[in-house]
Amino acid sequence: MQTRLAPEYQNSAHAQDAQDAQAILRKCVHCGFCNATCPTYQLLGDELDGPRGRIYLIKQVLEGNAPTRKTQLHLDRCLTCRNCETTCPSGVDYGHLLDIGRKLVDSQVSRPTMEKIVRWTLKEGLSSPLFGPAMQLGQLLRPMLTERLQDKVPPKQKPGAWPTRPHARKVLLLAGCVQPDMAPNITHATARVLDAAGIQSLMEPSAGCCGAVKYHLNDQDGGKAQMRANIDAWWPHVQTDPGGNTSGAVEAIVMNASGCGVTVKEYGHILRHDPAYAAKAQHISSLTRDLSELLPDLVAALQANIPGLVEKIRQTAPTLAYHPPCTLQHGQQLKGGVEQHLKMLGFDIRTPSNEAHLCCGSAGTYSVLNPALSNALRDRKLGHLGTLQAQTLVSANMGCIIHLQNGTTTPVRHWIEVLDMALHTP
Repeated sequence: MQTRLAPEYQNSAHAQDAQDAQAILRKCVHCGFCNATCPTYQLLGDELDGPRGRIYLIKQVLEGNAPTRKTQLHLDRCLTCRNCETTCPSGVDYGHLLDIGRKLVDSQVSRPTMEKIVRWTLKEGLSSPLFGPAMQLGQLLRPMLTERLQDKVPPKQKPGAWPTRPHARKVLLLAGCVQPDMAPNITHATARVLDAAGIQSLMEPSAGCCGAVKYHLNDQDGGKAQMRANIDAWWPHVQTDPGGNTSGAVEAIVMNASGCGVTVKEYGHILRHDPAYAAKAQHISSLTRDLSELLPDLVAALQANIPGLVEKIRQTAPTLAYHPPCTLQHGQQLKGGVEQHLKMLGFDIRTPSNEAHLCCGSAGTYSVLNPALSNALRDRKLGHLGTLQAQTLVSANMGCIIHLQNGTTTPVRHWIEVLDMALHTP
């Protein structure tokens, strides 16, 4: 797609963004295959609420057409699920293009006051030290909250014990910004399963939010600052000593929230123009693994360490229906690993044959900013999962898990929690 940059984008603070966007747009052949797998296009049927239409809107802005509030709304409605990237035959880097487009539009189009307040509260509040106490208060008062607020405040969860055995193999885990207070058992279960497989989990307290919330709410500078802070926090754990010895270094930075994982894997891209952090960011991204990428090692080690494990799981574990998060299957392009390896361990895990590729509607802060569309996608997803007649629903991202749980009485868990439970069932 040919794009002629307007003069104001050729020599300005936005010049680099505009040039990057132009390079992405050149790959688009406007075939429209992307619309067939776009959740918002499926719901609304509006060309401007599909990837191709949004690409045209961004192209028009780059060519000097003034964006409007309508332009902003169409870009806001995108879930950033990146399903279109999986579908695109030309390899259009739509997710990065959208980040650029939103930044350019927001620099020219003012938002209504209440919308500014909500977005500011989300980007500042979710990664604030005050989030934990606020969530604890909300959990204490949960029976008195409205149904909509209860959806955002899950019941208090006991995380269980953290393993203390040392192992030669070590990995870093990221607690994240909201998971320690909303779903702490996910990280503790991760540490227990890795311990059973002979891998020690380390936590760096000074590492916090991965930066995704601020970055995707168009506080890109704030998001980058959080990314740099994490790199600084992790750097002593990933370096070799002057003699080249790596015995004290971790072998990987493991993410049990696929939304964080896709962001940390892109640190190298996001900070590529930062002379002080570009190389470090690329190294951190290269070390980052989604938890599911460790499953081949985990399966082999668990089967070797726990005789009769497969038969035990077959007899005691619930049937599972699996929702692969968009950040895993489209953002990280990791498909099939969870299902394949849990089956090898003896689990009966099923994936819907219809629309398994579509987003559940959670999409970070999307469920707060666009509740009607978000809930419509959630109910559509739960309908497909319900046909599998499973006893437990599983996913790989906390946001998806909490969002799905708000629409069903069937338990929704992270797959690592179910594996942890199976390992510790008498």
